[in-house]
Amino acid sequence: MIRRGKDYISYRIMLMTIILCVCTSVLLIVLGIIAIDTKKYGFVFLIFSIVYVLIGYASYRWIYIPYKENMKVYRLFIDGYTLSGIFEQRMFLSPELEQVINRFKEEMNINALINTSKKQAEYLALQNQINPHFLYNTLEGIRGEALHAGLFNVAKMTEALATFFRYTISNLEHLVTLEDELNNIENYYIIQQYRFEDRLNLRILSDPGDEKKMLKYKLPKLTLQPIVENAIYHGIERKIGKGNILIKLESTKSRLIITVSDDGLGMEPDKVNELNRRLNSFSLDYIQSKENKGGIALINVNRRIKLLFGEEYGISIYSTLNAGTDVEITLPIITK
Repeated sequence: MIRRGKDYISYRIMLMTIILCVCTSVLLIVLGIIAIDTKKYGFVFLIFSIVYVLIGYASYRWIYIPYKENMKVYRLFIDGYTLSGIFEQRMFLSPELEQVINRFKEEMNINALINTSKKQAEYLALQNQINPHFLYNTLEGIRGEALHAGLFNVAKMTEALATFFRYTISNLEHLVTLEDELNNIENYYIIQQYRFEDRLNLRILSDPGDEKKMLKYKLPKLTLQPIVENAIYHGIERKIGKGNILIKLESTKSRLIITVSDDGLGMEPDKVNELNRRLNSFSLDYIQSKENKGGIALINVNRRIKLLFGEEYGISIYSTLNAGTDVEITLPIITK
């Protein structure tokens, strides 16, 4: 049943149309009555001109501006740039359209989108296929054998791998501390060092005065690892010589800003613009993209942040060809 009595643009249009018709009719009647008196004709015409100007201004402020705001939101929604905006309009065109949007909001299960993103946080090879305890125990057995044989480097790598997987596929539902995320990055770095040796260098930079406090801030699990992974495989791996990755931690009164920088190959401006466009889009075609099949895609991480905290948070990319790439992550400050 359609609710009545609420302020809609369609009702405003109807009301202004009625007012305009009434004013026009009154004007014609009055002009007809006093047409013989030319002295009063000009005065009456001036009064009704003022009335029509006021009606025009009221129509502009009362109808045209709300209508343009609605059309802008609808265009952004069609282009994939906003999702919540379509539910937060100050005024709807009609009661029927409000009901359509409310029905759409009910049908769209935000939790299902979040769960889809979370599931992609697990490596495809491990997702619902390997018993985590079996994996941990096997890796621990390999580590024990390596220590017994005096292969201490193998033991260290196996321990880092076991710790990394334990962190990756356990308790994915919860937020974790920044300290936990950085510890996971350290383990990931240890594993990568066995492949790149001294070609790869990782550094974490923060203000010593704020570091202790920032390490307790909360963020979604596996926010940093896929970004560091992208920096290694798309920036450092194909670079000749050594590569450096810097994780810079900053905070304001309300935001935690993490920048992952590499001095790798960088990207062309067109590619940077396209990546940022995809990061700002609410299109869900990223779920099936090839980019996600190896692990967590950078776009997936951005999607989780926006779904959990809002569209004002997320990831932005800055890059210069042959100089490197900066990935800036903006998060709300959460301590509980």
